[in-house]
Amino acid sequence: MKRLQTAFVLTVTLLVVGLVLSPAVMAQLKIGYINSQQILQNFKDSQDVQKQLDAKNQEWQRQAQDMQKNIQDMQDQLESQSLLLSQEKKDEKTREIQETYAKFQQFQMEKWGQSGEAFRLQEEMMKPVLDKVNTVLNKIGKEEKFDYIFDGVQANIVYVSPSQPDLTDRVLEELNKGVSTSTTTPGDKK
Repeated sequence: MKRLQTAFVLTVTLLVVGLVLSPAVMAQLKIGYINSQQILQNFKDSQDVQKQLDAKNQEWQRQAQDMQKNIQDMQDQLESQSLLLSQEKKDEKTREIQETYAKFQQFQMEKWGQSGEAFRLQEEMMKPVLDKVNTVLNKIGKEEKFDYIFDGVQANIVYVSPSQPDLTDRVLEELNKGVSTSTTTPGDKK
């Protein structure tokens, strides 16, 4: 949904800019683009965060597998003892299995649900990385006097002229230099 909204905003923005500005002014616009996916895959800070997130995810997956194994063991035990147990004991063990299964499902929702811990942790850990990327984008945009810099991944741009500068490598270069995040903020103007 967010991707669709971003594409819509970008399309409307470009249409308004195209309709409002004369061709002479449009020719003077300086537009660049980046590939945010490539930046996040190649930026060391992002790679480090991803490794931490993967480790946490693997820990949760081990816990989930242990819970599943426990449920399966309980079911196997009930099945093997079924002929020896009274109906009351069978019902009690069945309830235990159902309660354990409900806890397993709750665990899954808490960790990987729509607003689960995995989602929150990723947002929290990626915020400093994204702040650094935005700082570098603002720096490049101001220093090189770009009017617009678009993200070719998030904005669903279907065509980029070869004459338009791809700033992805430049952003990665700046990020890898260890640019200070306090040099520029998104709202600053020169």
